[in-house]
Amino acid sequence: MQFRHDGLYGSRRSPVMARNVVAASQPLATQAGLRMLERGGNAVDAALAAAIALTVVEPTGNGIGSDAYCILWDGKELHGLNASGRSPAGWTPERFAGRKSFPHRGWESVTVPGAVSAWVDLSERFGKLPFDQLFEPAIAYAENGFHVSPVIAELWRRGAEELKNQPGFAACFMPNGRAPKAGELFRMPGHAHSLKLIAATKGEAFYRGELAKRIADFSREHDAVLNEADLSAHRNDWCGTISQSFGNTALHEIPPNGQGIVALMALGIIQSGGLDGLNVDSADALHLQIEACKLAFADVYAYAADLDYMRDVTVAHLQNPSYLASRAKLIDRSRAQDFGAGAPKTGGTVCLSTGDAAGMMVSYIQSNYSGFGSGVVVPGTGISLQNRGFGFVLDEGHPNQVGPNKRPFQTIIPGFVMQGDAPLMAFGLMGGPMQAQGHLQMMLRMQLWGQDPQTAADAPRWRYVDGLKVAIENGISDEVAADLASRGHVIVREPPDSAFGFGGAQLVRRIEGGYVAGSDPRKDGLAAGF
Repeated sequence: MQFRHDGLYGSRRSPVMARNVVAASQPLATQAGLRMLERGGNAVDAALAAAIALTVVEPTGNGIGSDAYCILWDGKELHGLNASGRSPAGWTPERFAGRKSFPHRGWESVTVPGAVSAWVDLSERFGKLPFDQLFEPAIAYAENGFHVSPVIAELWRRGAEELKNQPGFAACFMPNGRAPKAGELFRMPGHAHSLKLIAATKGEAFYRGELAKRIADFSREHDAVLNEADLSAHRNDWCGTISQSFGNTALHEIPPNGQGIVALMALGIIQSGGLDGLNVDSADALHLQIEACKLAFADVYAYAADLDYMRDVTVAHLQNPSYLASRAKLIDRSRAQDFGAGAPKTGGTVCLSTGDAAGMMVSYIQSNYSGFGSGVVVPGTGISLQNRGFGFVLDEGHPNQVGPNKRPFQTIIPGFVMQGDAPLMAFGLMGGPMQAQGHLQMMLRMQLWGQDPQTAADAPRWRYVDGLKVAIENGISDEVAADLASRGHVIVREPPDSAFGFGGAQLVRRIEGGYVAGSDPRKDGLAAGF
């Protein structure tokens, strides 16, 4: 496919074309990945060095205490890794009885972090370089300091306002009584020490050694139940992928407990509903995509959970072509609707993408969920803990009801596109519930309308919120916004300073002899290669 790049959306960025590429949401992380490729490492080494560096240079979206997922092409086949953690053994439904909603911040939102185990498993199975070398850029940034980039500085300021009273937060992220400003040099010596321990022990220090004890001791100090046994019991799953065909390509996602199935269901609904012949930025095209996402979210919120608990309604039920066709028939092209769940059974975050000259491609994402996650930081370690427990529900009998040793429903998802038996694109788009909607928008822009990765990332986005409410970016014209409103959509035009809600994409697409990459202008990021 030939791409057009004509500055359609006014971005100052151009697509990057090279034989080896890294696209990440912070330039220093991109450079960390490139260093591994220059040393003779592969795309997995590059992805891991970038991911580890991001725990330092973009702490607003991820940390050592994050969860992670990965889809990668190893040169012969596609692999999917679920490195999300489970709930503590002490998280019985009774522990949360009487609450109206699940805790959003603090210790009661912390599940076992999985990112460190992802680094270990990916390196051992697919990496070329020694594990400890992958940590060198991140440790240097943490010890010597890094200059805080503009978008991250603003997110840091916002997060600090909310989380300054959470255990350990201010001491780590506000050492001078405030968040650092853009351009300030920021050092994280405790973080560097933790990374050195993880590198030297291949993760053992985090799950069964010194760091595990410090996490568990801090948990007990605050009457939380996460303990050494919970950390030691953690395991990842090589889970493969689930997919949805679209023309001569297929979009691949990690199966639940992630929300990737939303993008697949919406894509399947759209195939039945039809976008052919519509203009890429028209109200007709946006309306169909929005309605398809509503239908998919209604089902996924009702039925999706840890796969071990999806016993009644399964992934196969949700992806059944006949069922998706029946859901597509509910879409009225002239009217917005607030859909409920169907009956499919009958009878916050960083992402990065890499590609190397040998053909290996990686889509990787790790996240603390809501910005700095729980807000809890283990003293002296730089370990900020995610708040993935917030993904649970309290409804009795729901497959995603909180329980012990269970993965909550999660929003973070890597994406991958195959063309027949060949890899085509590794990509991701961070941003909570925006992620699945962003995957759909990126897929359609490139595969249906022929946009290159940078143009697709630059384009204005929409985001289904709830009910009939839809948020749009300023780049969507007043005419299109008025048309959508006339169909019953409650349109909210968000100002530029709230654009964080529309996510940040990092994309690497295969072309003859190399790749074309794009990095989202909504972030501080960089696509680069050689």
